[in-house]
Amino acid sequence: MQQGMRMVRNDLRNHMNIFVFIFVLFIMGMVFGAVIVNSMNFVQKQDLFFYLKQFFEQNMDTAGMTKMTLWKDSMFYHLKYMLLLFLLGISVIGMPVITVLLFVKGLVVGFSVGFLVNQMGWYGMLLSAVSIAPHNLIIIPIYLVAGSLALIFSLTLCRQLFIRKVHQPIIKGFVRYSLFFGVLILFLMLSSVIEVFFSNTLLEYVLKWIYK
Repeated sequence: MQQGMRMVRNDLRNHMNIFVFIFVLFIMGMVFGAVIVNSMNFVQKQDLFFYLKQFFEQNMDTAGMTKMTLWKDSMFYHLKYMLLLFLLGISVIGMPVITVLLFVKGLVVGFSVGFLVNQMGWYGMLLSAVSIAPHNLIIIPIYLVAGSLALIFSLTLCRQLFIRKVHQPIIKGFVRYSLFFGVLILFLMLSSVIEVFFSNTLLEYVLKWIYK
């Protein structure tokens, strides 16, 4: 157990630059998403806000949908995303795609929060706080760690293939890589529970209060 923890600390220390790069990339995506909101003209914002209101009204109408169905949909989405990152990590050509995926993830979060606040003011901030923040406090770090691990493993494969002096036990590294992803998926299951049974419930109450 202690040896395993020591190996994890060594990995973090040796690849800290990659973790920092992924974090900065995600923040840049969020900033870019907020900039996109400010660059939209009035008509574009009104059209998008119209569809957003329709989504809110649909959410209120389907409030009776079973939570288990929503949880399954949420888990299926996260599993697909994690599987994609996992597969990109074991491919040499996956590195640029990993960075693009994480940048887009940040862009979506930044755009969503920025648009809600831009169009609805304090109400938008409240909606962001109840519908986006709670589960994303777990989901975002998980995706950042998963993306970093995928990038690290892909770089390891590149060194193994193109630098003859580098000889690392790939099978052992792949097993650790798979175990880490398995643990992250377990945490995603927790985040899906929070998303469906906590965030969605809060969103329903807030929407009824705003549109009553």
